[in-house]
Amino acid sequence: MSKWIYLLIAAVSGSAMALQGTMNAALGKVVGLWESTLIVHLIGTVTTLIIIVVLGVGFSNLSKISQAPWYVLLGGVLNVIIIYAIVRSMPQIGVGNATTAIIVAQVLTALLIDNCGAFGMKKMSFQYLDLLGIALLAAGARILLLD
Repeated sequence: MSKWIYLLIAAVSGSAMALQGTMNAALGKVVGLWESTLIVHLIGTVTTLIIIVVLGVGFSNLSKISQAPWYVLLGGVLNVIIIYAIVRSMPQIGVGNATTAIIVAQVLTALLIDNCGAFGMKKMSFQYLDLLGIALLAAGARILLLD
């Protein structure tokens, strides 16, 4: 598959994240922060279960969970933190500002993971232009926060 296809898939993910954050924040206003986090995860669990059943993937690979490093299971905890932080921040600073902060932090963290080859990811060499990109993203975030 062409790298452009994967970039498109990632871009769709970015749009979905902005929509998801907006919907989660709206739900949080109605039912509360922690309640909305629970509801979102329950709906996600049911959706994943339906996809596994419909696609016929099956559950046999779940028996391999003991082969995974312990720290990869923290993704579930991080997901709760992410949903809570989005629901908490978006109503206060807006979808655009919150999403910009999310993107800046994501790119910075991703560069660190790439540079270290952390969590079994392929090690990618650091480029000094990466710092310029982060600085420009941060400057853009600051401009968006100006009233």
